[in-house]
Amino acid sequence: MARVIRFHEHGGPEVLRIEEADVPPPGVGQVQIRVKALGLNRAESMLRTGAYIETPESWPSGLGFEAAGEVAALGAGVEGLKVGDAVSVVPPPSQIEWPAYAELANFPQHLVVKHPATLSWEEAAATWMQYVTAYGALIDLAKLAAGDVVVITAASSSVGLAAIQIARMVGATPIAVTRTHAKRQALLEAGAAHVVASAEEDLEARLAEIAGPEGVRVVFDPIGGPIFTPLTAAMARGGVLIEYGALSPEPTPFPLFTVLGKSLTLRGYLIHEITTDPARLAAAKAFVLNGLESGALKPIIDRSFAFDDIVAAHRHLESNQQFGKLVVTV
Repeated sequence: MARVIRFHEHGGPEVLRIEEADVPPPGVGQVQIRVKALGLNRAESMLRTGAYIETPESWPSGLGFEAAGEVAALGAGVEGLKVGDAVSVVPPPSQIEWPAYAELANFPQHLVVKHPATLSWEEAAATWMQYVTAYGALIDLAKLAAGDVVVITAASSSVGLAAIQIARMVGATPIAVTRTHAKRQALLEAGAAHVVASAEEDLEARLAEIAGPEGVRVVFDPIGGPIFTPLTAAMARGGVLIEYGALSPEPTPFPLFTVLGKSLTLRGYLIHEITTDPARLAAAKAFVLNGLESGALKPIIDRSFAFDDIVAAHRHLESNQQFGKLVVTV
């Protein structure tokens, strides 16, 4: 038996319950982890409320994408790991099938990584969702390189901050877009070359002023909605906008004449494009591990909660007040 976090119906943070449950031994090619820390993500809040791309087929349902801890047991066929190894988890394709919110959890071996010993449990649990998401969009898809200008919206989120670090790592210029100037200094200290407050400034004009006549080649956005119009207006000919979320409750316009006139690419993207492709996943792991070991990539933790405080953690997750990653210690 182990303590797990589940929910029996869709709803607010209060539907999350800590319960005792049997955790089966790891199956073939699986690794069982004694969890030390969890990374929290918006997708878990969306699953809990019924707004995610997958939904429970039966109740109760587990949830959670990211965990770090010690190997507790190995399934048949697992090589390269031993009981007691410190590992962390690349997000699996389904948080319902492979829920991380638990004291003991099983994951496919190819998603379990021995991370650098310099990382704390909290940092390790905060690593893979943000960096693989940003890597897949910026490096794998957009081929971001030295000299490029990239606009990163929702810049104070964990993925936004990861994107800033990755842009710096490859020599690109990251422009952070945030709602107000409240987080401006923190974003500059996190590596942003410029910060634009979308609720306080003319976004299109400021981006054009910063990027100059060449324009913005890459936009990385999880918001959608009306912001598409000024973002695409500031883009360079042949630029690419990668959309990885839908945080705006408002309709998203399709800027037809801007897209046609500039030959823009508007591309939807999910992290699972990377994690379900063995070659692309291997490249992502290598890139992230290299960045972690060199110090170019370092997870920024906003706040840590105890396992018993998961409801409070989800409330804070939905407050939009955090700067960086929220983690839960077990």
